[in-house]
Amino acid sequence: MNTEKLLAGWAEVDITPDMPVCLCGQFYARVSEGVRDPISATILVLEATGKNGREHAVMVSCDFVAIPAEFKKAVVAKTKTLVPEIDGTKIIMNATHTHTAPEVGGDILRGTAGLEIKDIYGVELPVMKITQYIEFAASKIARGIQGAWEKRQETGIGYGLGYAVVGFNRRVSYYDGSSAMYGNTSDTQFSHIEGYEDHTLNIMGTWDTQKNLTGLIVNIACPSQVDEILFEISADYWHQVRKELRRRFGEHICILAQCSAAGDQSPHVLLCKQAYQRMWELSGRTERQDIAVRIADGIQRVLGDIERDIKWQPEFTITSKKIRLEGYTVSLKEVKQFSKEAEKARNEYERLKKEIENNPEIMKQSRWYRDITYHFRKYRWFQRCVERAKNKKNSSVQIEVHVVRVGDIVFATNPFELFLDYGIRIKAQSKAIQSFIVQLAGGGTYLPTERAVKGKSYGAIGPSCLVGPEGGKQLVEKTLEIIHNLF
Repeated sequence: MNTEKLLAGWAEVDITPDMPVCLCGQFYARVSEGVRDPISATILVLEATGKNGREHAVMVSCDFVAIPAEFKKAVVAKTKTLVPEIDGTKIIMNATHTHTAPEVGGDILRGTAGLEIKDIYGVELPVMKITQYIEFAASKIARGIQGAWEKRQETGIGYGLGYAVVGFNRRVSYYDGSSAMYGNTSDTQFSHIEGYEDHTLNIMGTWDTQKNLTGLIVNIACPSQVDEILFEISADYWHQVRKELRRRFGEHICILAQCSAAGDQSPHVLLCKQAYQRMWELSGRTERQDIAVRIADGIQRVLGDIERDIKWQPEFTITSKKIRLEGYTVSLKEVKQFSKEAEKARNEYERLKKEIENNPEIMKQSRWYRDITYHFRKYRWFQRCVERAKNKKNSSVQIEVHVVRVGDIVFATNPFELFLDYGIRIKAQSKAIQSFIVQLAGGGTYLPTERAVKGKSYGAIGPSCLVGPEGGKQLVEKTLEIIHNLF
């Protein structure tokens, strides 16, 4: 719609639990043993008024691995009670993909809503129930949305493109044609890094009528998982980024983090590891602190230029659409292979379960649950893929995408850990001057490229995926179609 006035409201809420939780992001369970730094949800409400009425969008970024459907439903329902004017279909939630935040329910691969700890990990653990945490976090986010809605004020937006080296392609390829996540680059059979890297830094800021910066959307192609195996709650590098940006630009500003297409990306260094480590030590910074400085430097270099072109009446439109994508094809050979892997993991789980039943003292040992939960998760991971293939349940998959136009830029969402190539294709062909790809605006699962599927391994095989390369092409085409219609 043609905008006569743009309103914006910001909020940030602390969603750190006050008791132990099961941390999401690895096959084995991790019961939180403290809080390294708080996790939060950041909210931006945008509302445009014009001759044709009003339009609004609510963006919510959460320090989670993903946004399962049941969690979003809880947020939407609670928001509807608090703010009836907000259309639930216009609430967009994305995850930063920190591996040190609580479980918030089943992902797409699990296929079941309302899963609890024993369903997920095969044993009971002394942690907050998932349903209890969902109630806690969803309530806080809904109140945050209410607060942001009530704080709406006349706003201008500015946008720009910077650079910050944060994400690296994490798939290592070898001479035999295989690839491996975090493969050994010192191996004599190492050939190359499998795919591309995107170091662009997409930025949108909001300013009040006095031209004071009120908040930033920061979009980069890298998940938040420097310390992904911690047994502590943490927002990972986004905690340091928020601190650094507030130190430079004002303690009052909100920072909404978005992960662009980055299913094959990671902050982990695979090349020149010793050189990187040496430079962190010389600088007196941790890896996470160094990432924060890189991002803040990238923003600082362009923010002055962005401020010279603030738009007070940008075109504003939001579209949500459900689309159907071709599912990942699992061959008969792979079904046999995955069946064997499932049986192997199940047998080991049953052996460990019997051992614990016969000797309950084992449960007094530190992190006693690690091995048994690993094998249970592996069993279910392979078994669910086998069941889907045999029952042909994932011949096609329906997902929801959102596209928001703000002036000459667009935000385009998807629910996947989307491999980088797909995001690059959308950016390259988009009619917008700048396109913010927002992955993990949903329950997760990888969407790999053609070359990744050829290389195999985690992230590019049937148990990791519901949608394959053909579906990826369809996602690109349909997203571009929506974008083009908005222009």
